[in-house]
Amino acid sequence: MARVALVTGGTRGIGHAISIALRDAGYSVAANYGGNDEAANAFKEETGIPVYKFDVGDFDATKAGIEAVEKDLGPVDVLVNNAGITRDTTLHKMTPDKWNSVIHTNLNSAYNCTRNVIEGMRERGFGRVICISSINGQKGQYGQSNYAAAKAGLIGFTKSVAQENASKGITVNAIAPGYIGTDMVRAVPQDVLDKIVKQIPVGRLGEPEDIARCVVFLAADDAGFITGSTLTANGGQYMD
Repeated sequence: MARVALVTGGTRGIGHAISIALRDAGYSVAANYGGNDEAANAFKEETGIPVYKFDVGDFDATKAGIEAVEKDLGPVDVLVNNAGITRDTTLHKMTPDKWNSVIHTNLNSAYNCTRNVIEGMRERGFGRVICISSINGQKGQYGQSNYAAAKAGLIGFTKSVAQENASKGITVNAIAPGYIGTDMVRAVPQDVLDKIVKQIPVGRLGEPEDIARCVVFLAADDAGFITGSTLTANGGQYMD
């Protein structure tokens, strides 16, 4: 029977590519989304992957959403904490709402989702938790103190939960993408985009599929000796 994978923010951008890659690797995939019904329905029609709408920043909503996934597909074996938003501005102009909304969606969601699958994984003696962090969680970024704090928090979360669950057959790892050619990034003015690409030694933006391949690797049964790690996929832009 196919292992079940849940991808949060799984219908658009990097999550879209991750969901498809896991499906193509033989997983039974559930794609979570938060609000864009039109995009989610188009994704479902395109891929045949079932979609589940719930707010990963809300613990009770997440609990109910995961229960629905497990009722339909079975226990979650692979969790990809991918959901994320940006609300960019410098700290001296940042409202509490811009801070809190990013922390809720990008960081609290990892607790909400992982907490609701980890006991089952421990009981079954197998699990894969993969957190999508960011290059900006490693090096910081002007105008992104909220986003960088959340993405850095995911790395600390990953290392701690990995230690707690390694003896139970569960691995917990993070991936830190650099600049990826999603619709959001490609909408940046061309002169700004050119400056970004000049900072990337391999000479190009990443593609969502580059990150998806990292997820498939870490999700595999054969990756059981890798835990508590951060896989940096940024074309050499930042080397830690």
